Amino acid sequence: MFRKTLKKDPELFQNVSEGLRKLYRTKLFPLEDTYRFHDFHSPALEDADFDNKPMVLLVGQYSTGKTTFIRHLMEQDFPGMRIGPEPTTDSFIAVMHGEQEGVIPGNALVVDPKKPFRKLNAFGNAFLNRFMCAQMPNPVLESISIIDTPGILSGEKQRISRGYDFAAVLEWFAERVDRIILLFDAHKLDISDEFSEVIRALKNHEDKMRVVLNKADQISTQQLMRVYGALMWSLGKIINTPEVVRVYIGSFWAQPLLVPDNRKLFEAEEQDLFLDIQSLPRNAALRKLNDLIKRARLAKVQAYIISSLKKEMPSVFGKDSKKKELIANLGEIYHKIEKEHQISPGDFPNLAKMQELLNGQDFTKFAALKPKLLESVEDMLANDIARLMAMVRQEESAMPSQTVKGGAFEGTMTGPFGHGYGEGASEGIDELEWVVGRDKPTYDEIFYTLSPINGKVSGAAAKKEMLKSKLPNTVLGKIWKLADVDKDGYLDDEEFALANHLIKVKLEGHELPAALPDHLVPPSKRAGTSLQD
Repeated sequence: MFRKTLKKDPELFQNVSEGLRKLYRTKLFPLEDTYRFHDFHSPALEDADFDNKPMVLLVGQYSTGKTTFIRHLMEQDFPGMRIGPEPTTDSFIAVMHGEQEGVIPGNALVVDPKKPFRKLNAFGNAFLNRFMCAQMPNPVLESISIIDTPGILSGEKQRISRGYDFAAVLEWFAERVDRIILLFDAHKLDISDEFSEVIRALKNHEDKMRVVLNKADQISTQQLMRVYGALMWSLGKIINTPEVVRVYIGSFWAQPLLVPDNRKLFEAEEQDLFLDIQSLPRNAALRKLNDLIKRARLAKVQAYIISSLKKEMPSVFGKDSKKKELIANLGEIYHKIEKEHQISPGDFPNLAKMQELLNGQDFTKFAALKPKLLESVEDMLANDIARLMAMVRQEESAMPSQTVKGGAFEGTMTGPFGHGYGEGASEGIDELEWVVGRDKPTYDEIFYTLSPINGKVSGAAAKKEMLKSKLPNTVLGKIWKLADVDKDGYLDDEEFALANHLIKVKLEGHELPAALPDHLVPPSKRAGTSLQD
């Protein structure tokens, strides 16, 4: 009994990254190693995988603006960058932060223990000759790294072999990155066979996927609606999930808009995408935790599959024929494991791919089921992960300002060109006069029809008038809270005008502020304003 209690003592971790590394090494790796997880699914994780900055993977057909998109984010050219209408980027380029600007070729990159790319050497020289790291000092790269990929080919070009498994390389990156951005050109939505194959290879990572419909400023609003509809229809057929992938529409480069009609839409979409990218450093630990859980679930299934195949193998004769039979009946084995161990069908690896990989394996060398290894992973999922989850929240609250800075992200933050500046509740933000004062004479006429007592109208009287806007009670309640500046339960003429101004803001489709901005505070309620003024 005493020994058992000792064993259950929770381990202490300094931080989430160290905790994940320790759990992987002590609890998950032994299971992966025993049941050939690395031969079938994904190479073993290394220290750099737990310590690296969040990564963004850009994927798209050639000439959709992937390299230009990176340049737009960083507002700076990067080494090895080539832009053109034909397939120009023929390499995977990891754009990362470094004190000196320069390029590290693929073969040197995969032997660097500080970079998370060591396991890419499995894809061979054909790939490594097409892989490099562009290092440069740039504020954006202090928080994230960006992976540029070769343009996905269409037509005859896609039939010329690249010399390495392109979809498998993308899948390797997809497992390790924090965000996958699929870029489409508003002018050409033909999703080639290779692109379809790539999107299917990213199938288990829909939570990381975002879609950008780029170059949308080159077509009219009517065409844009049709293109957007066609894109959603095409993606629905390939991605095959009930949830719709988030699509951002815009023109992600620093040139003048050709058709400026949808400027406000593009600004709002760019702002949303930037906020999504900026949240990555803050959510990086949670993403790594999530990926480790995903990996542990797959490793458990792998252990059940391998041990089941081992159990079915004859000890002496007929091994080859039995192996063929087992591979052919793998679907039934999946079903049996699913029922026996209450495992969700979604946790199982792709059947056809698994059958193909099993062909080259010697089943007699497979390991039998070792309950202790599985118990250790179960314990990790049930107990250790919960404690790490609490640590993630602590780390997040300790670093609330952790966000991507610099480059294009700066242009959207402050000043008159920030999104929504001077619109809605921000109208009149830099004017000397109180913006509500413009329409106050109209609001005053209504105010005096409500029979104010001592210059104020009651909540009941104001409610009748405010309900004419047909806005829901929840919205009108918030407007009342913002407009009743002195919190006395009544509205004077200025507060009543303010309430009507906020109703107008809402009816025009803008959001209400969480707190009343300084420029909307009625003049008589401002600090330092005396009643004699």
